[in-house]
Amino acid sequence: MTTAATGLRGPTTAADTPDARATREPHPGGTGGARRRRRLVPYLFLAIPVGLLVLLTYVPVVNMFWYSVTDWDGLDKVKTFVGADNYREVFTDPDNVRVFWVSLYYFVGSFVQMVVALYFATILSFRIRFKNLWKGILFFPYLINGVAIGLIFLNFLRPAGGLDSTLTAVGLESLVRQWTGDPDIANVTLAGVSVWRYMGLNFVMFLGAIQSISSEVYEAAEIDGASRWHEFWFIILPSIRPIVGLSLILAISGSLSVYEIPKVMTDGGNGTETFVMRTVWMAFNRGMVGLASAMAVVLLLIVLVITWIQRLVLPDDEVDLA
Repeated sequence: MTTAATGLRGPTTAADTPDARATREPHPGGTGGARRRRRLVPYLFLAIPVGLLVLLTYVPVVNMFWYSVTDWDGLDKVKTFVGADNYREVFTDPDNVRVFWVSLYYFVGSFVQMVVALYFATILSFRIRFKNLWKGILFFPYLINGVAIGLIFLNFLRPAGGLDSTLTAVGLESLVRQWTGDPDIANVTLAGVSVWRYMGLNFVMFLGAIQSISSEVYEAAEIDGASRWHEFWFIILPSIRPIVGLSLILAISGSLSVYEIPKVMTDGGNGTETFVMRTVWMAFNRGMVGLASAMAVVLLLIVLVITWIQRLVLPDDEVDLA
């Protein structure tokens, strides 16, 4: 009778009381609060890095734009507004214009660097002996500090140094030159050193992109009778186009921002002063921080314009997810 009276539910226990069930069931307001906290967690993790990025990157860039329209010397509390005078001097002072021409040596060298890196990356993407050894040899120069490389080549290229001794030993004395002392070839020499150092970075980028191509594509090409040149021109090069575009941007910005190697090897002498070297010299030797900031802004704008042009010429392929 007791069971029937209770609707066949059995005896009521303390756990089935309304108060106990209310305790077990989550409160709607509490669930919403936990959901909001979960949404905030990613932003809390991003707060510190984004704050440091703004503090150490964007704030200095904004200050640089402000300094570029003043005559600040880096010490005075007063900054007199001069408008576009600093920018006008960047493009009218013959010494400032000259460093732009010096950058052309490194610009041409960067294309040589890309071609050589792509050549080795293509070869080492196929089956050859001692593949890993060659990869290490080609990438190793990029791991060396730029100052150390400058000192190494400074001794290697000095008169009666390693290069001159080698040329003399093989009977090529007529090729001996003042490699860093002759203004006609000094920039070519320094650009060659930069090519040797940074080729490893382009090599690794190209090699990684080439190895991401499916082997089935090569097998289909071999069945169709494609040669190695056809595989490179119609398979490899189109597949790594985004990496080539990225390398192009790095090459242009790098050719304008060369500093370590010419600073160590020639200190800007014999017509080897680069854009960044002159910018640093303006700021810290002549105390013309306003003009130096204008030069830095010009460098930034050149890189942005070149990047925009590169995006127009070599747009990224759009992926249709529909």
